[in-house]
Amino acid sequence: MNPTASTVGAYLRDLPPDRRVAMARLCSMIRRSARGVRESMRYGLAFYELDGPLFALESGRRHMSLYVAEKDVVLKHKDALQGVNANKSFIKFSDLNRLPLDVVEKIVRDSVAARRQRVSQGTVPTQADLLKLWDINEEAAAPPSTTVKLPTTKPAAMTDAINAMANTVRDAMIAAIDIATGTPITVKNKPAPRRAKTAAPAKPAKRATPRATDRSARSRAAAKKAAVKKAVSARRS
Repeated sequence: MNPTASTVGAYLRDLPPDRRVAMARLCSMIRRSARGVRESMRYGLAFYELDGPLFALESGRRHMSLYVAEKDVVLKHKDALQGVNANKSFIKFSDLNRLPLDVVEKIVRDSVAARRQRVSQGTVPTQADLLKLWDINEEAAAPPSTTVKLPTTKPAAMTDAINAMANTVRDAMIAAIDIATGTPITVKNKPAPRRAKTAAPAKPAKRATPRATDRSARSRAAAKKAAVKKAVSARRS
């Protein structure tokens, strides 16, 4: 059984080719012969309902089983088929290449007539009654519940502790190798992050030295003296 399939089409696609073909032929025949039947996937089986469950189709590893709700109909055609389980009201098909579709079609039509008579009498079996008759465990055949996994995050303190422990183990291993081999092992540490370059402070303006001041004063005095001397010479002449 494939309890995860939600449609009969998906259920058939997951089957091996030989069982897929045989199951598809039976499903098509049931839909054609039982007008108004509703097809669905329930309990990992292909279910066919007409005023309640009427047929269920299951694929085994090397066989195929057709469960019939109307037990009296199965007993009526018991001698014409092989693999009939009268107590559990199902038919087991072992040879998938030779399906007795003509006999199965009669069972389907007779089951529809018997169901309509039960509806008029108000004696339709419940789903629980049929699961018990077919020996189907409702809990075991139910689809598994969906599990949602939530992402987990490690606290920062725990991460730091794990990193510190890893570094301690690494250092101990390196020291043990040094002692055993006599050759020191250097471990490249990660370079420290570079700091952003800061602008150099501006250089203060140069101040005039006392020597430069004296030279300037002497130059002005010499020029003034030359000018006076020139003026005296001009008067004499």
